[in-house]
Amino acid sequence: MKRFMLIFALVVLAVAGGVAYFADSDPDGLDAVTQQGCSVVQTERGESLEGHCIAQHAGDHALADGPLADYAIGGDERFTGVAGVIGAVVTLLAAGGLFWGLRRRSGSEEA
Repeated sequence: MKRFMLIFALVVLAVAGGVAYFADSDPDGLDAVTQQGCSVVQTERGESLEGHCIAQHAGDHALADGPLADYAIGGDERFTGVAGVIGAVVTLLAAGGLFWGLRRRSGSEEA
């Protein structure tokens, strides 16, 4: 079982580190859907939306300036793979901790 978990962890880290370079820091699918009914207009202060759409009420996420925002470390796209590995490690630790905490216990604690 330990060998399986080690191989699993190595595969996850390799995939997270490699596939992360293909992640787009500016995905357009959700943006396109939320901007339906509006048109993007260039102004002196940047882009503005005219019309009626969901995106008019959108704002930056509270963690938009965070260290792992936009699938990169500090906004530097050269470290996208590192951000993917960090995300995979945090996810594996959280899931492992959850499964460890919820596991069935042997002995008198069984229900």
